[in-house]
Amino acid sequence: MRVPLSWLREFVDLPAVTAHEIADRLTAAGLKLESITAYGHEIKNVVVGEVLDIEELTGFNKPVRYCQVEVGEAAPRGIICGASNFSVGDRVPVALPGAVLPGGFEIGARKTYGRLSDGMICSEQELAIAETSAGILVLSPGSPIGADVVELLSLRDEVIELEVTPDRGYALSIRGVAREAATAFGVPFRDPADLDLPASADSGYPASIADPTACDRFVLREVGGFDPAAPSPLWMRIRLLRAGMRPVSLAVDVTNYVMLELGQPLHAFDRTRLTGEIVVRRAREGETLETLDHVVRKLHTDDILITDESGAISMAGTMGGLETEISDGSTELVIEAAHFSATGTARMSRRHGLVSEASRRFERGVDRELPLYASWRAVRLLVELGGGTAGPGVTHASIDVEPVRITIPASYPGRVAGLSYPREAVIRRLEQVGCTVAEGADPQGGGGPVTGTGTVTGGDLREQLDVSGTETDLLTVTPPTWRLDLTDPNDLAEEVIRLEGYQRLDSVLPAAPAGGGLTEGQRLRRRAGRALAAAGYVEVLAYPFMGQRDLDNLRLAADDPRRSAVRLANPLSEDEPLLRTTLLPGLLKTLVRNAGRGAGDVTLFENGLVYRPAPGAPATAPVLGVDRRPTADELARIEAALPAQPYRVAAVLAGEFERSGWWGPGRPATWADAIEAARIVVREAGFEPVVAAATHEPWHPGRCASVHVGDVLIGHAGELHPRVAEAYGLPPRTCAMELELSRLESAMSGLAQAPTVSSYPVATQDVALIVPAATPVADVEAVLREGAGELLESIRLFDVYTGAQVGEGGKSLAYALRFRAPDRTLTVEETSAARDAAVALAAERLGARLRGS
Repeated sequence: MRVPLSWLREFVDLPAVTAHEIADRLTAAGLKLESITAYGHEIKNVVVGEVLDIEELTGFNKPVRYCQVEVGEAAPRGIICGASNFSVGDRVPVALPGAVLPGGFEIGARKTYGRLSDGMICSEQELAIAETSAGILVLSPGSPIGADVVELLSLRDEVIELEVTPDRGYALSIRGVAREAATAFGVPFRDPADLDLPASADSGYPASIADPTACDRFVLREVGGFDPAAPSPLWMRIRLLRAGMRPVSLAVDVTNYVMLELGQPLHAFDRTRLTGEIVVRRAREGETLETLDHVVRKLHTDDILITDESGAISMAGTMGGLETEISDGSTELVIEAAHFSATGTARMSRRHGLVSEASRRFERGVDRELPLYASWRAVRLLVELGGGTAGPGVTHASIDVEPVRITIPASYPGRVAGLSYPREAVIRRLEQVGCTVAEGADPQGGGGPVTGTGTVTGGDLREQLDVSGTETDLLTVTPPTWRLDLTDPNDLAEEVIRLEGYQRLDSVLPAAPAGGGLTEGQRLRRRAGRALAAAGYVEVLAYPFMGQRDLDNLRLAADDPRRSAVRLANPLSEDEPLLRTTLLPGLLKTLVRNAGRGAGDVTLFENGLVYRPAPGAPATAPVLGVDRRPTADELARIEAALPAQPYRVAAVLAGEFERSGWWGPGRPATWADAIEAARIVVREAGFEPVVAAATHEPWHPGRCASVHVGDVLIGHAGELHPRVAEAYGLPPRTCAMELELSRLESAMSGLAQAPTVSSYPVATQDVALIVPAATPVADVEAVLREGAGELLESIRLFDVYTGAQVGEGGKSLAYALRFRAPDRTLTVEETSAARDAAVALAAERLGARLRGS
């Protein structure tokens, strides 16, 4: 809502404060500031001039006039002007040499068209009071010559733009903001809707309400003899522009002006185009309406319409119909003001994708009492400015609505805020909002709110709110008709608290409940992330969505469980409508994006949830209401529809793993690095992983390993299949690993135990074994560990050799074995015996032999 301060000050005697101070007070009251814009302050040296003589210059491709203009100086000024909409004797704004116009445009005397132009005659556009201008701005005949145009037209103004939340619909008007400003500054408020309505028993144009759920008040007033050529006054056009609306014609501008001023949307019909009685009803099946934007709309049976005998003539509270639009020849007008259903208008607006200034206000709630006053205000303006005559009667169709009454203890706002508000302050603040406050409980036995069906007694209310209070402590509050958002005690408490000042509320952090901190699973996830980051990987956060194309690119079989995915009801993109069942698609797309921008040496990782629906699970969960607690059966159906959500970690590698430089060539990332990343994660859980050759999509069948902890499969690692790399556009030989941390968490026995560090020295023994070339390294390592016994502290493969010295079909594996005892220094005999036992077991199980033997 854009609020010109000059308009606001008409209804509030604001002190001499800046726009920023006013905005600060309104922000403290709950109306958020968007911006402050100043107008007219930069305009200098523009005065009123009278055209004394006009000389038409010929010989040019366009009309050029040389004007003698009296500006209150010793002699008239000669000014060149190309506009022709003014004549001798007209008063016009003149920018003298040295003047500054909006945008910093400076005016000087210059020779043009063979004459000296000593200034400039200005249009509305040049003075920034219109978006476009057809010609020069002609002032009223009585404008004093030489007067400052900025002061004369009140062009200096500041506009505060406020963000209005859906519960503050009343603030979408100068009236609503003025009321808040008056309260904020403690000054009187003059209600622009406080009008004396004419006493008349006559009825106007016939109208009725067919559906009370769609509309509960409908008002029509007539204006006859209206001059359609009458222009909107300059002050009205300026205010409309400053408030963000484009002037159109007098009739339209008046309805928009009153809407901005009072908050009541209005609509003007051409009376000669109406046929029979006007009826407010819901749309019928198959009805259509061509609206003012020249779109023929197929109407829904829930749409709220204004109709006559010819059919629909307006979408109520949203947009009028083209058939009854006022035109350049309309002299007989019918002004409509109504109170339509907020939810009905909002649904209709969204259903048709049609948002208007009227619908914005109706869907937030409009004052039910305004239609009579707003329609009369519009009629008065049309009569005054357009030379019309007000119709003798008024049509007023109304449905009785029981007022809302809320009973609360006077101490309740203080209980909510944690402060002590005096009873008098609570009553005063509620009355400032516009509420009517009565002492004691509702004499009819009602609590709050009362809407004609059911009540809450004062005692029941105290029990619900958990506050102690006597009957004398209770207040019965009737909210004003413009505050439809005040429906329960908490709403009233909020009003008292905000007007008393949020700054009075202490900032107190809630006490942290006793607990053990992070769970072991949470600690594992953090340790895994830190370990991968320390190993050179960069964490990314991808969207948890994927598409069918991703599953195809990963070469997953038709019966692969990862193809069973949850489909989103409202996906961000139709290309990715599924919740991910693996972390790899997001990582691979991120790698491609980086490689495409020149960063080809990439190591990335991500940890997060994947979504794996159970076989036969319902496709959708039941949608439940909020009026009751779900039953056990409903909760069970929701649980059945929810997919399993295991926590995973994945990494991808491409390019150089060890960078090249002046020190020498680097080393490309290989499947071994991906397996080592998996080892890093598993070791953070306190386990030594078992790595074995495997075949699993999307990895290369000969360069893929499965990772186990005991008998539990944790995940896979290795080089991606070449066709997967080609499908995604990945660099050649891209590698990846993916592990399920949830399974690691399940395998953990409890708190991690720190290893005992022996203070005795390490004894190292090296051993080189020749084994068949097809023997997995992991098998050799496992056998050596088992054979070496408890004294073995660690084992490391430091050399792999194939060649003539080991024979065809064999390979040599060289290991460094570290032995250490917790209670003594080991002897050579003990370490040799352990090494020999390990070699013997390897020979027995794998056919290994010592190299050189």
